[in-house]
Amino acid sequence: MGFFDRFSRLIRANLNDLVSKAEDPVKILDQSVADMQTDLVKLRQAVAMAISSQKRLLSQAQHAENQVKTWYERAELAIQKDSEDLAKEALTRRKTFQETATSLRNQLKAQEGQVDLLKRSLVALEGKIAEAKTKKDMLKARAQAAKAQQQLQSAVGTLGTGSAMEAFERMEDKVQALEATSQASAELAGADLESQFAALEGGDDLDDELNTLRRKLKSGAEAVALPAVDTNEEDKDSLISSEEIEQVKVTEVDAELEELKKSIEN
Repeated sequence: MGFFDRFSRLIRANLNDLVSKAEDPVKILDQSVADMQTDLVKLRQAVAMAISSQKRLLSQAQHAENQVKTWYERAELAIQKDSEDLAKEALTRRKTFQETATSLRNQLKAQEGQVDLLKRSLVALEGKIAEAKTKKDMLKARAQAAKAQQQLQSAVGTLGTGSAMEAFERMEDKVQALEATSQASAELAGADLESQFAALEGGDDLDDELNTLRRKLKSGAEAVALPAVDTNEEDKDSLISSEEIEQVKVTEVDAELEELKKSIEN
């Protein structure tokens, strides 16, 4: 394959591609209907010319036939007047016009067939143009709807992958995170405040209970530290029993105090 053939094919391919991309269905439909209207006008002119030619041929054929009749009558008249030379001349003229009439009739027959064909073509073209006009509006509406749908899909696709939508979604996530952080901080602050007030409210009770225990321990310690007195056996027995009771009480209080201290430390 030669260089110029390849170059020519490349040029044609690029031109066809440019033309295809530049074609607008709406404009092409309008232009197609306009072209068909132009063809219809030309066809009507051709039909008119064919009919005019047909009429002219008919007139010429009728004139030739009339001349055939006229020259035949003249030949008869010349025979009646004993003028054979004039009769021969009249018959010669009659033959010429007869041949002309025959030729014109043949042309007229062919012209009639051509006129009929042109008329049928004209009717068919008018029907196609009427149908094209009806379809044109529908096709234009469909083309515009398809174009709008294509633009919408393109816009949606751009939004789905564009930075603007991504930024919007990112800011939405950030706002939700800020709201969650704020709510958690509020809950933690409320919980800390509640615990502080609970400590303050419970501190007095613990202090009162601790003071009460201290007084009880102090009174118990004084009872244990009382000096010994001389008593009889019965009194001694009762004293021992009291000391045992007091010692048991002191031991129980010490244990309870230790348990309270442990619970407070925990």
